[in-house]
Order: sequence, then C-alpha cells, then structure tokens
Amino acid sequence: MKTISASPRGRVPWVLLVPALLGLAFLVLPLAGLLIRTPWPTMGTRLAQPEVRDALGLSLFTATLATLVCMVCGVPLAWLLARVSFPGLRLVRALVTVPLVLPPVVGGVALLLVLGRRGLVGRWLDSAFGITLPFTTAGVVLAEAFVAMPFLVISVEGALRAADLRYEEAAATLGASRWTVFRRVTLPLVAPGIVAGGILCWARALGEFGATITFAGNFPGRTQTMPLAVYLALETDPQAAIVLSVVLLAVSVAVLAGLRDRWIS
Repeated sequence: MKTISASPRGRVPWVLLVPALLGLAFLVLPLAGLLIRTPWPTMGTRLAQPEVRDALGLSLFTATLATLVCMVCGVPLAWLLARVSFPGLRLVRALVTVPLVLPPVVGGVALLLVLGRRGLVGRWLDSAFGITLPFTTAGVVLAEAFVAMPFLVISVEGALRAADLRYEEAAATLGASRWTVFRRVTLPLVAPGIVAGGILCWARALGEFGATITFAGNFPGRTQTMPLAVYLALETDPQAAIVLSVVLLAVSVAVLAGLRDRWIS
C-alpha cells in the first residue's frame, strides 16, 4: 500500500528556493557573525567582572519576579477570557495583546504617566505610602511584566480553549466548588500551556530594553539589566557587549529548543 506524502514531489522551484535561502541567510548570518567575533578565550574572565555579574544577576532576578507577577495575574485573566462571556470581551482581549505590538518605549512612557511620582496612581502611592516605583528595581520588574504578560495570557488562553470541558463538568457534578475545580482539574489540564507561556514570558522579560530604560532608568546594580548593559558597553567595551549578547543568545536558543521539544511538538 502506497503512502501519500504531504508535500508534492519534484524539485523545488527556483522562484521559491532563492528567496527562501536569502531569508535564511539574512536571519542566520548576523548570529554567526556574533559567534565568530566572540572573544572565547576571555569569556570566563569577562563574565566574572563585577558589572557583568551584577547585570546578569539583576536580569535573572527581575525576570523571575516579573514572571511570577505575570503568573499570579495572567493565569486568572486567561481563564476569564476563555471561560466567561461578557460585553466587551473582544475589546478586553485586544487590550491584553496591545503590549505585543506597542513599541516598548511607549509602554515605558505609559507606565511613567500612571505609576510615576506625578502619575495617576503613583502620586497616590507616594503621598499615602511613600512608595516610589520609577528608577527602582521594582520598576524594572513592573516594566518587564507589562511587556511579557501577553505571552503568558495568550498561551494559557489557548490551552484553556483546547482543554476538554467534560472533566470540569464532571467535577462540578460531583459537588466540587468552582475554586476546587479550577485548582484540582483545570490547572493540571492546562499545565503544559502555563509552563510554555511562563518560559516565553521569562525570556521576553529577560530581553526587555525599551520600557525598562524609560521607566526604570539605567543605574548599575539597581536597574541596569543585561540588555541595558549591552547598550552601554557598546560605547566603552565592545567585547563585553559581545559576551553579554552571546549569553542572551544562548538563553533564547535554550528556551526555543525546550519549548519545541517538550511542549509545542
């Protein structure tokens, strides 16, 4: 019995092959150039420099905290979008995804106007509790969470829509409360989507630049994350900028490889 192939047999037409190869080269060559120009013999020494260690540690710390913030707020938001019908649902979904297409610098300006010392909410936080968020480590976390949360919400909402509702209905029929159904049935069903969204969210937060530098500034040891350190090092120490860029590249490749092998395929 013959097996039917999903793709037509024969040679690939040049009209498709040539632009495909050009596109591949356009995407791969800059990364190859980065790896070729990397000072591998001094890689360990440069990573051990105090400013590099501080930027790397701060990036890992703030990206993890931002991901936790996104988890706490984003998973319930995704459940609301997937399970509840209400007027304006499409508008809310569109607003949730706006940070995906919004220039990060604009996001930073928006955060300043709301959470700055003279912002709509920041003014009240400063006068009532003495809390100032801009140009602090907490500001870095908020800026990263703002741009990264849509990745988590979209992933979890897709998993919720694909989940079999019969398990939740069976649990509710047996007398389980809505919170018990969500905690004991829904969350385990969509766990792969939560993990995949969380990893994407963490990677996006780790690489955030525009909203961070606008809302939190670029202060070494306090708000200077790895992308900001790369930008600053380009002017003073290009070799250090290359080393930091390679670290970010390695993290991105690891995230994509892990998602493809464990969750997507």
